[in-house]
Amino acid sequence: MKLATLVYVKRDGQTLMIHRVKKERDIHEGKWNGLGGKLEPGESPEACAAREVREESGLEIKNPRYGGLLVFAGFKGEDWYVWVYTAEDFSGELIDSNEGNLKWIADGELRSLALWPSDHLFLNWLDAGKLFSARFEYNERDEMLGHEVVFYG
Repeated sequence: MKLATLVYVKRDGQTLMIHRVKKERDIHEGKWNGLGGKLEPGESPEACAAREVREESGLEIKNPRYGGLLVFAGFKGEDWYVWVYTAEDFSGELIDSNEGNLKWIADGELRSLALWPSDHLFLNWLDAGKLFSARFEYNERDEMLGHEVVFYG
């Protein structure tokens, strides 16, 4: 089981995305993602979110807003549990990331990027301010087979 975070940093109608084209054998190769990564032992999801954004972008986020939990069952052979956040309060300057190419994307253009199929669903839920717990299932060809979601509040 893998525990991870995913953060969408936002400003002025734009979202900071990373085009995953730099790492060898990257499970997200060629995709556009938010920022994030695996929790370290004993680390809270919030601390992981802040650390991963700092490491990948050079930005220091403050007060990230929790959006929900994403479960990717058997994704690339493992179950992934991913806490997803948005962050609008941040400081710092972008760095050259070793994970991929960083770019501010207009929110209206996000869905036209090479995203995972599940992203098209949960990005809408984040935009609507919904709190959710969702489970997604993919096959070995990276096709989404289905999903289930529970909304709270």
